[in-house]
Amino acid sequence: MNEKSCSLHNEKGLREGQVERVSAGCSPSHDKNNSALAAFRGIPISQLKNHSILRSLTAEANGWEPSAVSPEVLRAQEEWEAVDTIQPDAGSQASSDQPGQLISFTEALQHFQTLDLSSFKKRIQPTVRRTGLAALRHCLFGPPKLHQGLREERDLILTIAQCGLDSQDPVHGRVLQTIYRKLTGSRFDCALHGDHWEDLGFQGANPATDLRGAGFLALLHLLYLVMDSKTLLLAQEIFCLSRHHIQQFPFCLMSVNITRMAIQALREECLSRECNRQQVVIPVVNSFYVATFLRLAHIWRTQQKTISDASFVLKDLEVWAKKNPRQLLKTLEMYLARVSKGQVSLLRPQKSPPTRDLSFTGVCDLQPHAFEGSGLI
Repeated sequence: MNEKSCSLHNEKGLREGQVERVSAGCSPSHDKNNSALAAFRGIPISQLKNHSILRSLTAEANGWEPSAVSPEVLRAQEEWEAVDTIQPDAGSQASSDQPGQLISFTEALQHFQTLDLSSFKKRIQPTVRRTGLAALRHCLFGPPKLHQGLREERDLILTIAQCGLDSQDPVHGRVLQTIYRKLTGSRFDCALHGDHWEDLGFQGANPATDLRGAGFLALLHLLYLVMDSKTLLLAQEIFCLSRHHIQQFPFCLMSVNITRMAIQALREECLSRECNRQQVVIPVVNSFYVATFLRLAHIWRTQQKTISDASFVLKDLEVWAKKNPRQLLKTLEMYLARVSKGQVSLLRPQKSPPTRDLSFTGVCDLQPHAFEGSGLI
């Protein structure tokens, strides 16, 4: 893929709702995708939103979903859909065409910590309920319980996952604007409702419709991915991969699914051992999210996956990630260390000699030479 076709700085195209089309002249990489790809060839992600394969990406993970939406949240969502642009604060001298200030993950998180979330907290189920032999087996052979002092932090994460977009909260708008500008490279804010969100991988013009099962935590994870200096390049490269003319996938919708995996892994206590070891919860959950997204992108690219493989890839990914959280986090740590030295990239071939100490055991090695010759650059 050349730089032009994969530019993250094409502001005009994204702002006008343009989408990359699938090339009709390319063939799938393996036989099982022949018929599926034929149906998708030439169709942008934005037009696949009504297809059963894309709809399946919005199904709840393992049956977990937020409780019934309150009337207040429904009203907030209706108001959100009526908002076209972020309005400047009263008395502000800034003109409407001036870009707003980007928001960091820490600032957005602190905002939630200052709110009264008691009504949302009542809905959470901190751990998965087990009975009979399943409860006994988990007690004898399962992971350790989360330390008492860390449970408030865990509950905050699960509570944010119950919250939706609120049009009356300017912080929510700043989070969306930051995600948009960091992914696209735009210097300007965008409308909070429009086709440009489909270009980023949401199903429709309103991002709120795709947050079911993950709530605002899904946007916080995206914010973390694009605002952390260590993961921004990874975010941009995965976004670029998601717009590949054959291997395209809905970037933001896939991210929401990975947030659901992180929520479920936390509730099933798969992350408790690591949280207890580090004596924190939020940083562990954030790293688990990023590491899982990295693994998804690696599988997607090296195994030539397409949108028709999405549901199968996600199911296998969730099972593996829950069983191997420590290995997943270690792989991310090593990957980012090499990226900082310019040794590893998802989308660029490397000239450095292959090494053996960074791998996804049982699937394929995540080494510099593993990214060569895929035709994505």
